[in-house]
Amino acid sequence: MMCPARQEPEPPGTGDGSTADAAFAALLEDSAEELYETAPCGYLSTLMDGTVAKINATLVDWLGLDRDAVVGRMRFTDLLTVGGRLYHETHFQPLLRMQGRLSGIAMDLRHTDGSRIPVLVSSSLKYGTEGEPLLIRTTVFDARDRRAYEEELLRRRQEAEAARQRAEADRARLQEALAALQQSLLPSVLPTVPGLAAASYYHTASPDRLGGDFYDLFALDGKHWAFFLGDVSGKGPRAAALTSLTRYTLRAAALHDPDPVAALTTLNTVLHERYTGGDPRYCTAVFGTLEPGPEDGHVTVRLASGGHPPALVLRSGGGCEFLPTPGGLLVGILPDPHFTTAGTTLAPGDTLLLYTDGLTEARTGPDRALYGDKALRAFAAQHTGAPPEAVIDALTGLLDGFGDGLDDDTALLALGVPAADAPTAAPDPAPNS
Repeated sequence: MMCPARQEPEPPGTGDGSTADAAFAALLEDSAEELYETAPCGYLSTLMDGTVAKINATLVDWLGLDRDAVVGRMRFTDLLTVGGRLYHETHFQPLLRMQGRLSGIAMDLRHTDGSRIPVLVSSSLKYGTEGEPLLIRTTVFDARDRRAYEEELLRRRQEAEAARQRAEADRARLQEALAALQQSLLPSVLPTVPGLAAASYYHTASPDRLGGDFYDLFALDGKHWAFFLGDVSGKGPRAAALTSLTRYTLRAAALHDPDPVAALTTLNTVLHERYTGGDPRYCTAVFGTLEPGPEDGHVTVRLASGGHPPALVLRSGGGCEFLPTPGGLLVGILPDPHFTTAGTTLAPGDTLLLYTDGLTEARTGPDRALYGDKALRAFAAQHTGAPPEAVIDALTGLLDGFGDGLDDDTALLALGVPAADAPTAAPDPAPNS
């Protein structure tokens, strides 16, 4: 049968208002006793000594008991677990008598098969005309689903906490391994060079990754010493492998031919042959030699740079200038690059400072501007005449002040001639952070 346009069929019985009212009233004809017995929660009434005077079918069914075995024969505490009885006697009952009402107290009922039934108990006192307590009315709500949810939630939290602790332990072990590997790529202590003082510092931007900066100072023969400092491309294990290759190549090349240009050329040949293809690798580097003067205390420095920031020379008289190293290309990029030698002489009180670009490319100020060469020169000019260790200490404080603006690894190496009135001390182990 089609319904008229714009009309909806009416539910059965709704056409007659009196019929609908009668049907609805029939739904409400449950007796109070039936509602009590079959309620979705447990009800019981006890005397003041706890003897059960009345209990509904719902609660009896939960407990697996017969009503006749409970009413007048058992007390409320008999329905509880051992722990529940102790709590009832020491806390629940005293508070109920004092306050007259308690709500939502977590307890465990004991089933006849020995299992526990987690419940939430609410009780109130019924008083006589003289104000004396006569009965205790108690409502019991089944909390098994809630308890299961809470236990599952607790289990998940414990699993998450265990996973977090394992992750932290794994990270700590990784950081320890990375720190050991990073240390193996740097000299643990700088050697003592006659007539020269040396100091170094290495800042690791992240303990979770290997850095690519490197430096070294080593003897060539009884009169000459070599040094280098640089920065390889990339981070992580591949950068560490490149760093290791670079350090040992420069050392070997210097022993064969200590000329700075020859050393960088050999390194370029090794890197270009090794890393040609889909994963090109390169580095910036400064390589130099030191020749202490036999009598006047001066040290002759010859160096060459491959795409590296220029060294700074801090003069004892107050001057501070960059040492130009023109023509230096990145090491490993081209098959036949052009490197040029530069030189200077360090007098007593002078210091040669080498650094990686993590220092000059640090972000500073509210606008996160690059620190830059100009600021570095101005800062270094405040420490002219200071020994290398003091210069490195000042720069370490500067780096610490950058905070999260220092997001790259930074290596520092300072080589200086002690002032005429300052004794040459053996250098401390090269610090790492």
